[in-house]
Amino acid sequence: MSSQQYTTYYLEMLRVEQLRAKPIPEALNIVECRLPQYQFNRFLYELVGSDWEWGDLDDWTDAQWQALVAGNDHRTWVAYYQGGIAGYYELHRPDGHSTEIRYFGLAPGFVGLGFGGPLLSHAINAAWAWAGTKRVWVHTCTFDHPSALRNYQARGLKIYKEEIGRIE
Repeated sequence: MSSQQYTTYYLEMLRVEQLRAKPIPEALNIVECRLPQYQFNRFLYELVGSDWEWGDLDDWTDAQWQALVAGNDHRTWVAYYQGGIAGYYELHRPDGHSTEIRYFGLAPGFVGLGFGGPLLSHAINAAWAWAGTKRVWVHTCTFDHPSALRNYQARGLKIYKEEIGRIE
């Protein structure tokens, strides 16, 4: 069996003025989940991540999911289009000032419809609107959607670190 190399990119934004936002289409409704439901977050993670082989949380227990989602340092938004889940994102800020866009993506069937830029713009705005945020950051890798890195950069996020990894 051969190994596969991948690159992880870490990007950040240090000022809200760096955001190059795309407007949200009128038909896209983005709602914050204000009542934590760890089962819903698990569902969203699987729905959006399945096509990109997200697997870092596959072994998580209910208690781990619940601890993350119920924490004051975690927030979730869902994008709906005509009643269907078009995508979602999670913000995580355990240190009180550096907000990570922890998970971000579109659901199958919604990729390529022009929702990625507007949803990411919403995520970055929500991160900056979270009182105390001084930095917004995200990471992506070459296993994610081919346009992911370009979308992050087009919105104004800058690469500050790259790591090469290998799956054996």
